[in-house]
Amino acid sequence: MQAAARLLARKAYREAHALCLDVLKDDTANAEAFYLLGLLTADHGNYGKAEDLFRSAAERRPGHAGAHAQRARCLIALSRRSEAVEAARTAAGLQPRDAFTLDTVGVVLSRAGLHAEALPYYAKAAEAEPGNAGYHYNHAAALQFAGEMDAARAAYRLCAAHDPGDTRGLPAVVQITKQTEAANEVAALEALFARHAGDPDAALRIGHALAKAAEDLGRPETALAWLERAKAGKRARVSHDPEADAALFDAAIRAAGTLRGRTSGAEGAPVFICGMPRTGTTLVDRILSGHSQLTSAGELTDFALCLKRLTRTPSNLVLDPGTLDAAAGADLTALGEGYMASVAASLGPTGRFTDKMPLNILLAPVILAALPAARVICLRRHPADTVLSNYRQMFATSFSYYNYAYRLEDTARYYVQFDRLVRTLEDALPADRFTVVHYEQVVADLEREARRLLDFCGLPFEPACLSFHENAAPVATASSAQVRQPLYTSALGRWKRYEAGMKPALDILDAAGCLAPGERSAT
Repeated sequence: MQAAARLLARKAYREAHALCLDVLKDDTANAEAFYLLGLLTADHGNYGKAEDLFRSAAERRPGHAGAHAQRARCLIALSRRSEAVEAARTAAGLQPRDAFTLDTVGVVLSRAGLHAEALPYYAKAAEAEPGNAGYHYNHAAALQFAGEMDAARAAYRLCAAHDPGDTRGLPAVVQITKQTEAANEVAALEALFARHAGDPDAALRIGHALAKAAEDLGRPETALAWLERAKAGKRARVSHDPEADAALFDAAIRAAGTLRGRTSGAEGAPVFICGMPRTGTTLVDRILSGHSQLTSAGELTDFALCLKRLTRTPSNLVLDPGTLDAAAGADLTALGEGYMASVAASLGPTGRFTDKMPLNILLAPVILAALPAARVICLRRHPADTVLSNYRQMFATSFSYYNYAYRLEDTARYYVQFDRLVRTLEDALPADRFTVVHYEQVVADLEREARRLLDFCGLPFEPACLSFHENAAPVATASSAQVRQPLYTSALGRWKRYEAGMKPALDILDAAGCLAPGERSAT
């Protein structure tokens, strides 16, 4: 087994596999053989089979913390979150000491939205194996989510220091640190980009950091140029079809008609905060979750997953036109109850909670039909600022729903579809259960908008909602640094500084009637 583990570490999969099978011929109860076969299988992306193998290892040796942790990793990849959390907590309860298992427990808990619970396991992993850059990176990200920015910067720098080829640590430092003429990382980032320009993922990380540095230094044209360079390699490798986006929005609009007046018997009154990313969803979530009767559950995929499992549509996508169309024939009570049970099983919020998955805007008609007491809040922001902020954001590369953001013009086309949907929903959905809030109005008059939203949710006003930046709960979004500051106005009208470079996108917004007459400069 030691020889098989060494082979597996070198990715000599065939040889490692053969040794494990040899052992199992003579010893069918050998837990380590099943564990190593699980690691091999998971490395090849077959999480269903790997989960079976890790479960077999844990059955043969219940005290095998690694087997429980790796099973949890497979379960979270299979979107079986409540089971994953249970398995991760089982592993943690066995008090593992090896960094690999500790880090895996942290990763599973983070992906399940339990960021505060995950943090100590990341810390222990980095302490157990201080020379591993990846463990320092995960620890740093968890510290950032927790609002411990100085500690996060230090951990990101440890990540970079322990791996000369690392392309994550320094870019992450720049993303949470204001760059100035006197103190910036531009030269180091440019050298890093030159060394890794052929790696699309590395170029994306480094180029986005260079764009952020350029913006900090007041160089918008340079920032746009770096974004174009950063996204080019990845854009060439991902498939994005604006027509597919339009079809998804069309299906959401149809759902608003087919589900009109439909309701279920499901109980529960969650508050869904949605819209396009980078439009103030995290800000509103922090405002509302400052209330004593609301807990933030983070960005959950549970509703879409419950709908997919209930409708059993054939595509390999969780959210697609066929699934939205199938909602019309679904058991809405089972859907609402399934969603509430899923959140309760893994997160266990007490009382009401918020779910701030932006994509839930596409599911708004289904949500309100399945959960009669739910509320849906849709964020809107100036069209050009929305397009720019989405283009500036480096979304998770594995999440295909945001592939529009690799091209400025595609981002504008996506906004046009979003605008069409929201206008339809405002007319089709009941105003006491669906409302739109504008980011600019929240910034202009926080108390007025907070009171309006609390009233919409059926909650009395509490002053703590106005101190959103003092909310100590973790924030696992790109706004983790911003929402820990008092309201600021510097993000309003940012697109004006980029107007010259945004002309093709602005033309698309203009043609669709999304911009007010006279907003653009006369050129």
